[in-house]
Amino acid sequence: MGKIGLVFPGQGSQFVGMGADLCEQDATFRRVFARACDILGDDILSLCLKGPKDRLDQTVNTQLAVLVFEIAAYEALRKRHGFTPAAIAGHSLGEYSALYAAGALGFKEVLTLVRARAKCHEEAVPQGLGAMAAVIGLTLDQMKVLVEDASREGEPVDLANINAPNQAVASGHARAVERLMERARETGARLVVRLPISVPCHSRLLAQAAERFRKDLEQTCFMPFGSPVVPNCDPALLYSRDNAADLLARQIVSPVRWQETIERMARMGISTLLEIGPRKTLAGLIKNIRKDMRPVFAGDVPSVGACAELLCPA
Repeated sequence: MGKIGLVFPGQGSQFVGMGADLCEQDATFRRVFARACDILGDDILSLCLKGPKDRLDQTVNTQLAVLVFEIAAYEALRKRHGFTPAAIAGHSLGEYSALYAAGALGFKEVLTLVRARAKCHEEAVPQGLGAMAAVIGLTLDQMKVLVEDASREGEPVDLANINAPNQAVASGHARAVERLMERARETGARLVVRLPISVPCHSRLLAQAAERFRKDLEQTCFMPFGSPVVPNCDPALLYSRDNAADLLARQIVSPVRWQETIERMARMGISTLLEIGPRKTLAGLIKNIRKDMRPVFAGDVPSVGACAELLCPA
């Protein structure tokens, strides 16, 4: 049997009602949210369960809600089936859940960092100026051409996510993103959709946010890693105590190289990936990248329970 790894999705996986079954049936899950409330002074669990949606979708709230959900679900899984993953990765925001699961950041530290990160995102670009769009059906080379063609002086657009073969996300100035979407349709993309995210994540428009956040990172003490964590912005590396601050600062303006991340995990001998998040977000991408890898959802009560045979074989 191959090795088992963990993956955590990021912003965009949230929905009102997320965590309802785990909250009802798992005391560990509830305790993590209670600790988060004590630290943040905000009832994140109520926001997850009841919304309202417009408040949950605000950048700071979204990032904290997804982070706390993922840590709570991870702790519920670990409590039931204690195990050490062979490798861990997270998609964008999900990297912070990965760092927690690897033991590199404590709970209070990761909450504090993500709240600072989200505020840097939210305050970096005026409302309405930034946009993101997903494009399915074009090659990476085609996307690079579209990004170059759509960018203008003062209106840049960048590749934000390289998610899988023929699936990418562009991010940048709203007008540049609109130009790219139009050209993508003309080029023959199967699907082009503007994402419900106002912050142009992983684009050069967040350069000042990255530098501001770097100061928070430089004051953070990273602990030894219990499992290897593959970084989004440079999957050839692994996170360490020495490079973690720099990698997380770079992540804000660098593309999420998810395809390369999964390919790196495959080379590390990972054959099964447990996705821990509010809903299945990464499983489809993983199957598109590597047909021989098995993604398993572990973000609700039935799936957490069903992991028993996988994690603790007789």
